[in-house]
Amino acid sequence: MAHRYITRKADGGTERHVWLSDTEFEQRVAIDAFAMHWSANGFRYGIGREIDQWLAHGGQVLVNGSRGYLDEARSHYGDTLVPVLIRVDPDRLQQRLVMRGRECAEQIDARIRRARELEQQLPSDCLVIENNGNVEDAVSNLLAAIAEQQNGHRRGLR
Repeated sequence: MAHRYITRKADGGTERHVWLSDTEFEQRVAIDAFAMHWSANGFRYGIGREIDQWLAHGGQVLVNGSRGYLDEARSHYGDTLVPVLIRVDPDRLQQRLVMRGRECAEQIDARIRRARELEQQLPSDCLVIENNGNVEDAVSNLLAAIAEQQNGHRRGLR
Protein backbone atom coordinates (compact mmCIF):
# COMPACT_ATOMS: atom_id res chain seq x y z
CA MET A 1 0.00 0.00 0.00
CA ALA A 2 1.47 3.31 -1.08
CA HIS A 3 1.90 6.04 1.51
CA ARG A 4 -0.34 9.04 0.99
CA TYR A 5 0.98 12.48 1.87
CA ILE A 6 -1.79 14.95 2.69
CA THR A 7 -1.84 18.58 3.80
CA ARG A 8 -4.37 17.63 6.48
CA LYS A 9 -3.37 16.62 9.97
CA ALA A 10 -4.21 13.07 10.96
CA ASP A 11 -7.34 12.97 13.09
CA GLY A 12 -6.97 9.55 14.66
CA GLY A 13 -9.64 8.12 12.37
CA THR A 14 -9.36 5.13 10.09
CA GLU A 15 -7.26 6.81 7.40
CA ARG A 16 -3.52 6.62 7.89
CA HIS A 17 -1.41 9.12 6.02
CA VAL A 18 1.68 11.28 6.33
CA TRP A 19 0.81 14.87 7.18
CA LEU A 20 2.76 17.61 5.44
CA SER A 21 2.42 21.34 5.81
CA ASP A 22 1.70 23.28 2.62
CA THR A 23 5.35 24.38 2.58
CA GLU A 24 6.66 20.83 3.00
CA PHE A 25 4.31 19.62 0.28
CA GLU A 26 5.54 22.32 -2.12
CA GLN A 27 9.16 21.43 -1.33
CA ARG A 28 8.48 17.80 -2.27
CA VAL A 29 6.76 18.86 -5.49
CA ALA A 30 9.78 21.05 -6.33
CA ILE A 31 12.22 18.14 -5.97
CA ASP A 32 9.94 15.73 -7.87
CA ALA A 33 9.41 13.50 -4.82
CA PHE A 34 5.88 12.53 -5.84
CA ALA A 35 4.93 10.04 -8.52
CA MET A 36 1.46 11.59 -8.40
CA HIS A 37 -0.03 14.63 -6.72
CA TRP A 38 -3.36 16.44 -6.92
CA SER A 39 -5.70 18.76 -5.05
CA ALA A 40 -9.17 17.79 -3.86
CA ASN A 41 -11.58 18.69 -1.08
CA GLY A 42 -9.46 21.66 -0.03
CA PHE A 43 -6.26 19.65 0.51
CA ARG A 44 -3.26 18.45 -1.46
CA TYR A 45 -2.47 14.77 -1.84
CA GLY A 46 0.69 13.02 -3.00
CA ILE A 47 1.98 9.50 -3.63
CA GLY A 48 5.73 9.05 -3.22
CA ARG A 49 8.11 8.05 -6.02
CA GLU A 50 8.92 4.81 -4.20
CA ILE A 51 5.99 3.22 -6.02
CA ASP A 52 7.92 3.47 -9.29
CA GLN A 53 10.76 1.44 -7.76
CA TRP A 54 8.34 -1.15 -6.39
CA LEU A 55 6.72 -1.51 -9.82
CA ALA A 56 10.10 -1.67 -11.59
CA HIS A 57 11.01 -4.63 -9.38
CA GLY A 58 7.81 -6.51 -10.18
CA GLY A 59 5.80 -5.43 -7.16
CA GLN A 60 2.14 -4.58 -7.09
CA VAL A 61 1.02 -1.35 -5.49
CA LEU A 62 -2.34 -0.33 -4.09
CA VAL A 63 -2.86 3.44 -4.24
CA ASN A 64 -5.65 5.39 -2.57
CA GLY A 65 -5.95 7.88 -5.38
CA SER A 66 -8.43 10.33 -6.83
CA ARG A 67 -11.08 9.83 -9.49
CA GLY A 68 -10.26 13.33 -10.72
CA TYR A 69 -6.59 12.40 -11.22
CA LEU A 70 -7.23 9.03 -12.89
CA ASP A 71 -6.71 10.18 -16.49
CA GLU A 72 -3.32 11.65 -15.65
CA ALA A 73 -2.27 8.57 -13.68
CA ARG A 74 -3.32 6.35 -16.57
CA SER A 75 -1.35 8.47 -19.04
CA HIS A 76 1.76 7.68 -16.99
CA TYR A 77 1.13 4.07 -15.91
CA GLY A 78 -0.99 2.86 -18.84
CA ASP A 79 -2.70 -0.50 -18.61
CA THR A 80 -0.68 -1.48 -15.55
CA LEU A 81 -3.01 0.79 -13.59
CA VAL A 82 -6.28 -0.95 -12.79
CA PRO A 83 -8.80 1.55 -11.43
CA VAL A 84 -10.97 0.44 -8.53
CA LEU A 85 -13.92 2.46 -7.30
CA ILE A 86 -14.89 1.96 -3.68
CA ARG A 87 -18.50 3.05 -3.98
CA VAL A 88 -20.81 4.15 -1.19
CA ASP A 89 -24.46 5.08 -1.67
CA PRO A 90 -24.87 8.88 -1.31
CA ASP A 91 -27.10 8.63 1.80
CA ARG A 92 -24.67 6.26 3.51
CA LEU A 93 -21.73 8.45 2.54
CA GLN A 94 -23.46 11.49 3.99
CA GLN A 95 -24.07 9.63 7.27
CA ARG A 96 -20.43 8.57 7.47
CA LEU A 97 -19.11 12.05 6.72
CA VAL A 98 -21.41 13.64 9.30
CA MET A 99 -20.28 11.09 11.91
CA ARG A 100 -16.63 11.74 11.05
CA GLY A 101 -17.20 15.42 11.83
CA ARG A 102 -14.43 16.80 9.64
CA GLU A 103 -16.54 18.78 7.15
CA CYS A 104 -19.50 21.12 7.42
CA ALA A 105 -22.82 20.31 5.68
CA GLU A 106 -21.91 22.41 2.63
CA GLN A 107 -18.57 20.61 2.21
CA ILE A 108 -20.27 17.23 2.57
CA ASP A 109 -22.81 18.12 -0.11
CA ALA A 110 -19.99 19.24 -2.41
CA ARG A 111 -18.12 15.96 -1.85
CA ILE A 112 -21.20 13.92 -2.68
CA ARG A 113 -21.89 15.95 -5.83
CA ARG A 114 -18.27 15.61 -6.93
CA ALA A 115 -18.34 11.85 -6.30
CA ARG A 116 -21.46 11.46 -8.47
CA GLU A 117 -20.01 13.54 -11.30
CA LEU A 118 -16.66 11.76 -11.30
CA GLU A 119 -18.23 8.30 -11.09
CA GLN A 120 -20.05 8.97 -14.35
CA GLN A 121 -16.70 9.63 -16.04
CA LEU A 122 -14.95 6.43 -14.92
CA PRO A 123 -13.65 4.08 -17.60
CA SER A 124 -15.59 0.94 -18.39
CA ASP A 125 -12.79 -1.29 -17.09
CA CYS A 126 -13.03 0.17 -13.59
CA LEU A 127 -13.58 -2.45 -10.90
CA VAL A 128 -16.35 -1.52 -8.49
CA ILE A 129 -16.38 -2.50 -4.82
CA GLU A 130 -19.52 -1.67 -2.88
CA ASN A 131 -18.82 -0.31 0.60
CA ASN A 132 -22.27 0.14 2.09
CA GLY A 133 -21.90 -2.49 4.80
CA ASN A 134 -19.13 -3.17 7.25
CA VAL A 135 -15.52 -2.46 6.36
CA GLU A 136 -14.53 -6.12 6.64
CA ASP A 137 -16.85 -7.07 3.76
CA ALA A 138 -15.49 -4.28 1.57
CA VAL A 139 -11.90 -5.33 2.33
CA SER A 140 -12.71 -8.98 1.52
CA ASN A 141 -14.27 -7.93 -1.78
CA LEU A 142 -11.28 -5.73 -2.61
CA LEU A 143 -8.82 -8.55 -1.87
CA ALA A 144 -10.90 -10.93 -4.01
CA ALA A 145 -10.84 -8.42 -6.88
CA ILE A 146 -7.06 -8.06 -6.58
CA ALA A 147 -6.63 -11.85 -6.58
CA GLU A 148 -8.81 -12.15 -9.68
CA GLN A 149 -6.84 -9.40 -11.38
CA GLN A 150 -3.62 -11.28 -10.66
CA ASN A 151 -5.14 -14.37 -12.26
CA GLY A 152 -6.06 -12.44 -15.39
CA HIS A 153 -9.75 -11.93 -14.67
CA ARG A 154 -11.52 -8.58 -14.38
CA ARG A 155 -14.91 -7.99 -12.88
CA GLY A 156 -16.69 -5.45 -10.77
CA LEU A 157 -17.87 -6.60 -7.38
CA ARG A 158 -21.21 -5.35 -6.22
